[in-house]
Order: sequence, then C-alpha cells, then structure tokens
Amino acid sequence: MAQTQVEIFPSGLTLAVEEQPWNPGVALQLLLPVGVTTDPEGLEGAASLIEGWLWKGAGVRDARAFAEVLDDLGVRRGSGSGLEYTTFAAQFLQDKLEAVLELYADLLLRPQLPGEGLEAVRQVALQELASIEDQPSKKMFTALRREVFSSNHGRSAAGTKQGLEKASAEVLGQDFANRFTASGAIVALVGGISLPAAREATLKAFAAWGGQAAASPAVRLNPPHPVHIEQDTSQTQIGLIYPDISFGHPEFYSARLAAQVLSGGMGSRLFSEVREKRGLVYSVYASPGGVKGYSYLSAYAGTMPGRADETLRVLQGEIERLAQGVSLEELKRAKIGLRTALVMGEESARSRVASITRDLYLLGRVRTLEEIEAGIAAVDLERINRYLSANPYHNPWIATLGPVEVASVG
Repeated sequence: MAQTQVEIFPSGLTLAVEEQPWNPGVALQLLLPVGVTTDPEGLEGAASLIEGWLWKGAGVRDARAFAEVLDDLGVRRGSGSGLEYTTFAAQFLQDKLEAVLELYADLLLRPQLPGEGLEAVRQVALQELASIEDQPSKKMFTALRREVFSSNHGRSAAGTKQGLEKASAEVLGQDFANRFTASGAIVALVGGISLPAAREATLKAFAAWGGQAAASPAVRLNPPHPVHIEQDTSQTQIGLIYPDISFGHPEFYSARLAAQVLSGGMGSRLFSEVREKRGLVYSVYASPGGVKGYSYLSAYAGTMPGRADETLRVLQGEIERLAQGVSLEELKRAKIGLRTALVMGEESARSRVASITRDLYLLGRVRTLEEIEAGIAAVDLERINRYLSANPYHNPWIATLGPVEVASVG
C-alpha cells in the first residue's frame, strides 16, 4: 500500500495525500476539530446547526446553484457534525480536483449563511433531537455518557433543545468565524492524484484561510456509578462502560482482540453465553470507543424487564471473566475477524480517507495497513492473557432504561 504523505501548512492546515495511480477517482475528507465539546455553554448543538447552514449557499451561488454545480461535477458528498469534530466528504473524478476544492473553500471561507435559511436547519436538528426519545437504546447511551464524563465529552452530539432554540443567526455567524478555522483542520485525499498536484490545488483554494483553533476541553470523569432511566417500555436497555487503553498504547491491539473475543460474531462469548445458551436477550454486543485522550469498552444488552437482573449479572460477568484469559482458538478467530474487518474497511478510497483523518486527529500520524496487521500478528496467547490478567475490566459505569429499576443497579 502507498505511504500517506503529510504536510502541515503555516496556517495550521494539515494536508494528507495517499496516491493510488490505478484509481481514476478521488476521495476527499475535510475534518475540522469543531463539535459539541467546543460548543459555547448554553448553545449546545451550535456546531451541528452551522454544518447544516453552510450548505444554504456559498460564494456567488445560493443553495440550489451550489448543489447543482457539485452535481454537474459528479460529486458524491456528505457532511456531519458530532461530538469532537465536523467532517465534509466528497468523491469525484481525478480531473475535478481543483474545481471541487475551490467549491469546498467557498463553503468554508465564503459561506452566505442566509438568515432565512437557518430556521429550516434548526427544525431538522430539533426533530433529530426529539427522535432520541423514540430510540430507547440511543437514549440510554446518551444518558450513560453524561454519567461517565464531567467534561463536555458527556454532552449529546445532538445538542440540547434550549441550545438549538437559543442560537440566533448573529450568534452562530460569530461562532462560525471563531471556530471554523484552518488551524487544526485536516484535508485528506486518496486516489489517482499526486502530492504536488494536491498541494498546489489545496494551497490555491485555501490560501486565505486562517484563524486559531478552538481549545478542546480536557477529559474529566465522574466516579463509576449506576443510573436508571425510568420509561414505560416493553424492554429494558442495559449499557456498561469500562475504562480501556487508548491509541498508541503498546497493548492497544491486545485490547482490540479482547473486544473481538467478546463480540466478534455469532461464536463470540457474549452472543454465545448471553443469548444462545440462556436466551436472555434479543441483542447483545460490546465495542471499543472513546474520545481523544480517553478510550473505553462499551457493552449493550436488550432484554425483558423480568430478566434484566440476570442479564446484567451475566453480561458483566462475561466481560470481567476476560481477566482469566482467552483460548488459542478464540485468539485465532479474533485475529481473522479483526484482519478481515480491517482489510475490507480499507478497500475503498472513501474508507481509507476516513481512517487517515481519524488517525491524524487522534494520533497525530497515519498508521499503514501493514503496521496495523503487524500489531495484530504480534499478539500471541501469552501476551494477551498477561495483558488481560494485569488489566482486568471491572467497576463499570452502568445504565438501565425501562419500566423497572434493575435491582443490581439500585
């Protein structure tokens, strides 16, 4: 696989290019470290509103004309704002690179931000926020995150009703100027382009972009504790969050393989022990997650209220039983599953460009596929079991949502 070439411009903008000469297409991802964690106090959801508002016109084009010129160039596109960052993605043919970057520069440097276009964006955001009430598992994990973090990392990516309703065009316009800056932003390109061409086109498009990045808050945690959200539902949602090791730790791949043993398919421990053998749940899984500077292992189970106590006990027991070690067969299966997911995930330019921006944001460098595969291969049975014994999963934050509080949580 080609090496990713990275350059940081004087403005603080980072350019990352991975050349694929055989590929006639290009995938672009532009990441800005702007999300709900840096939203002003009382304006939670501002970054999400701005992301949607930007598409209401840029440069000399109104929203319709801007969409049409992208369509004329054959650009497949998307964008979104989340907890820690906002992304703009595009896929297009290689000869359209300069034109596409100029349009995205219009979006970020010369947006129209029409006052009359904000209300429609606000209403969509309020509907998305309200929809959480109709998604019990999402509501439960939203509440659980608030219990884990005392810093802004516990905020909901959807913002708050108060914050979304309070945000005026004037306030959001100033917030855009303060936070949507070149410093800390990443432009990543993967496909049939060369570094010199990409550098020239990027410098030309974003030459006037400057400003300082908003300071990201430090991660702060609440002590682990249980919480119950009472809701009249026919099912009980259970969520656990355990502290875990982060990117860059020497045993990072040991932890990822342990998560794969827990929840890497129908032969995994959680599926086998919680669902198949006992029939306790309709859904159960565990997955690694986290924010910049802090990682965790989250687990979920959905069950009948009358079986919630037993489900929580078995779910927690299986996760914490990892400290006793895994078998050679489990490790082999986990390695194959993790490598398959890795290779399939990196197969397309779109997936690869997303991985590049994520690595640069979290690690400050880009991991190659070969490096990741070598890291997985280096974990043998003795190593993973030594790691699990020395770093047991215990004392989680626990959330339940349903009609009856789980006795084990009370």
